[in-house]
Amino acid sequence: MMKSLYENEMKLEFLSKSNNEAFARIAVASFVAQLDPTIEELADIKTAVSEAVTNSIIHAYETTEGIIKIVCKIFANTIHIEISDTGKGIENVDKAKEPLFTSKPNLERSGMGFTIMESFMDELKVESILGIGTKITMKKVIKAPVLEEEELNV
Repeated sequence: MMKSLYENEMKLEFLSKSNNEAFARIAVASFVAQLDPTIEELADIKTAVSEAVTNSIIHAYETTEGIIKIVCKIFANTIHIEISDTGKGIENVDKAKEPLFTSKPNLERSGMGFTIMESFMDELKVESILGIGTKITMKKVIKAPVLEEEELNV
């Protein structure tokens, strides 16, 4: 068997129902727990996952249902999260990434999804093809906790 480049991996698929957003967030948080993130790092990851999944539910599939896929990989102290759908795609990714831009002004949405993902994660990449779907790739480095001097027995 070929050795993989990453230390651990998890794959998840679920229907684009709004009540699955919390499930996705908790599943990713549970997986990343092995890196011993801080409460703040964990909250950042959960929020970014929540935003990406919500985008797929609301924008990609609109009134239809589809599958949302999440792939998480751990390399050393970094979590890579890929969230993809086979929905309608994004016409203009750069425009969609602008703060406050929303394609659904009638809904009570802020248009800050990509901005939030970018600010909470170390890297964000959005790939989309109209009629085929969208893939969001995010990375976050989990910082090792700094030990206090007394813990080091100095």
